[in-house]
Amino acid sequence: MEKKLFTSESVTNGHPDKIADQISDAILDALLTQDPNSRVACETVVTKDYCLLTGEIKSNAVVDFEKVARDTIKSIGYTDKNIGFDYETVQIDLRINSQSADISIGVDQTDDNIGAGDQGIMFGYATDETSNFMPYAIENAHKLASRLRDVRVSGKLPYLRPDGKTQVTVEYDQNNIVKRIDSIVVSTQHTKDVTLKQLEQDILNFVIKPIIDENLLDTDTKYYINPTGRFIIGGPNGDAGLTGRKIIVDTYGGSSAHGGGAFSGKDYTKVDRSGAYAARYIAKNIVASGICKRVEIQLSYAIGVTHPISINLNTFGTNTVSEDKIILAIKDNFDLSPLGIIKMLNLKSPIYSKTSAFGHFGKEEFTWEKLDKVNVFTVL
Repeated sequence: MEKKLFTSESVTNGHPDKIADQISDAILDALLTQDPNSRVACETVVTKDYCLLTGEIKSNAVVDFEKVARDTIKSIGYTDKNIGFDYETVQIDLRINSQSADISIGVDQTDDNIGAGDQGIMFGYATDETSNFMPYAIENAHKLASRLRDVRVSGKLPYLRPDGKTQVTVEYDQNNIVKRIDSIVVSTQHTKDVTLKQLEQDILNFVIKPIIDENLLDTDTKYYINPTGRFIIGGPNGDAGLTGRKIIVDTYGGSSAHGGGAFSGKDYTKVDRSGAYAARYIAKNIVASGICKRVEIQLSYAIGVTHPISINLNTFGTNTVSEDKIILAIKDNFDLSPLGIIKMLNLKSPIYSKTSAFGHFGKEEFTWEKLDKVNVFTVL
């Protein structure tokens, strides 16, 4: 019988696409700080020595977009003028327009009613594989990527540069329980003076071993550390970056379906974002209640329409309560209109920069991760 393997990847906050996500969300937060009713769809493009800010914004806030972008690039760690992209010398162009009046009509209906900012489908997922109800592979890929950042910023491994990627392959047993780690991939940008042997040893000792449960590692676990041997040219100097291009990294690492849109740079009226957060909130509370081991929820919306036009649920045969009853409980206990989600999850707050690297889910600080609706499902 073939091994049952599943792989997820993550990237560091210095990856080009993640630079773009962080800038877009930093602009969103800056606008919401001054005007919580801002309507934002901000896109960022980065490449060698260049950054483009574009999109549609409607706000009473006055924000220096260029300064926000430069400050974000600096905070990530792009401070060296010799690597083809840094916060001081990068050229920044602004191509930001006002929000379409046609979209405003659908969204800003009345003070107590907000229509969905677009049509679309979005998914939420939860599993009992980990303590925070995230899939094991993506959870540990994020931890490895975050650890790469930490050992760079702290000076533990001073030769590292901001760009990097991780990947974890998990082997499951016949009962879909995590059995072992089959392989780990870490690719990290570095200065030219470090040897591959030193880098391999340091990544194993200071990145992988502190993060991965040693009980899941064995003599057959494979480690691929900078498998091409060199990763000196990186960041936007090596590859262009664009907002919203790491949607599977942002969600569940491929363990669940993904809707039609990305998250970063979008305000809370965009159900691509708020709907996905609400679906995760519901899914996590369902699994935490113990009525199933994992669940995927799909919501769908039409632009300008207040409530979802469909709710679908899949427990993958792990449920002890009928899926029909679970859906009825969702409808009875969760207001999934855009305004209902905004109030339920306090989405007018400038919280979005914290979501823009290392995943939008599984971090206890976010409102969509709270477990205050478990009793809704335990009584079924």
